[in-house]
Amino acid sequence: MSGSKRIPTDGGQNLVQNPFASLSIEGLPAAPEPPMASAVPSAPVRPQKNRGRVEIRRTTAHRGGKTVTVVSGFVGIGLPEKEKLAKAMQKACGTGGTVKEGAIEIQGDQRPEVARILTEAGFRPVFAGG
Repeated sequence: MSGSKRIPTDGGQNLVQNPFASLSIEGLPAAPEPPMASAVPSAPVRPQKNRGRVEIRRTTAHRGGKTVTVVSGFVGIGLPEKEKLAKAMQKACGTGGTVKEGAIEIQGDQRPEVARILTEAGFRPVFAGG
């Protein structure tokens, strides 16, 4: 076998050419204009100032000695919003958690971080016994 049947792998002339070099923008429609900034200004969405008082407890009861932060006492919010709050708490704390029986449970003693998230959401956190 002579070396004449080998395909060059050094890039060669074919890889240097630009397949789009012969294209032009003639005949294409103009780009859309950006929306006007003075149209309708949208106000940033802010949570309600006072959404109620919630209790934050640290408990280990019936959990095999594991510490859990429990947030309870929500009034006027549904399960989807509780799940959204729980997800934000889990992400901020870097732990797992769940929503059980109307309360949010976060693994570990995460009371300060949970209180910060609840305050940002418009709730008034109160540390209960535990």
